[in-house]
Amino acid sequence: MSGGASRRVLVTGVAGFIGSNLAVRLLAEGYEVIGIDDLSQGVAEQVPAGVDFHRLDIRSAAIYPLFGGVDAVFHLAAKNCIADCQSDPVEAASINVVGTVNVFEAACNASAKRVIYAESSALYEGVRQMPTSEDRVAAQSIYAITKLAAAEFGSAYARFHGMNMTALRYFCVYGPRQDYRRTIPPVMSAFIMKLLRGERPVIYGSGEKRRDFIHVDDVNDFHMKCLTDVRTHGGTFNIGSGRDHSVTDILGEIQDLLGTSLEPIHEADMPGEAQRTCADVSSARALGWEARVPLREGLQHTIAYIRQHVHDNAAVELRA
Repeated sequence: MSGGASRRVLVTGVAGFIGSNLAVRLLAEGYEVIGIDDLSQGVAEQVPAGVDFHRLDIRSAAIYPLFGGVDAVFHLAAKNCIADCQSDPVEAASINVVGTVNVFEAACNASAKRVIYAESSALYEGVRQMPTSEDRVAAQSIYAITKLAAAEFGSAYARFHGMNMTALRYFCVYGPRQDYRRTIPPVMSAFIMKLLRGERPVIYGSGEKRRDFIHVDDVNDFHMKCLTDVRTHGGTFNIGSGRDHSVTDILGEIQDLLGTSLEPIHEADMPGEAQRTCADVSSARALGWEARVPLREGLQHTIAYIRQHVHDNAAVELRA
């Protein structure tokens, strides 16, 4: 079933991990892409050539004119480091709630045909049922609470303004361009960067936490479906692999691929994080989508990118 392809797409957070990968995919498939990012977390060099890029804060009224004539909006910009959100709840709420509402309002004023926005598997932090379906929400951390509040505003815009809103709950997305500059980088990037430098990686807690990891290419497959399949309209979808792996398992895979046996350093666990995540992806699968990149292959892609663009690039400041 197709709703007709939209050709003019706006992406917030276009210099970030998922946003930059999405922009590459959109351009390759012939879309016109407008990108917004304030570069507080994103990297200017990651914005693909061909994107009409604007360095702006999503909380600013200056973003409004950019939404004119846009068919679809992907709202991916966020303050997404759990530790940073815990330490500065005011800033987290300002970006993730106020900023998101500002994006929704800009899209509404411009009569954008559809808005696809990032929620998070963090909404399931307190859920014990695995795999977890979209109807079970138990936000615990400050980050998750900001995402829950933004989701409520998304529902309100659909209810009061008839907007076509699609919410995507990403699980642990990984792959090239992952957010290695964060205060505490995502686990795969953190491990790879430490091991490439011959340093012991850090595990927060025992290493037995389990996560559902999904490659960014698989995520983009669903993004494309959101542009063309009317069955996604108004829906909320888990985007994960439907399988989970422990942090220790991931470290073992990376050690094997890099040929190293450096032992990890264990530090205190971070507050608010779930012990396990695993997506029930029945809703996405019902539309013909399936995660297709095997974990080991995805790790190889990630290592190759970090080796070429991060580890071997002396101009890039590493903050692991």
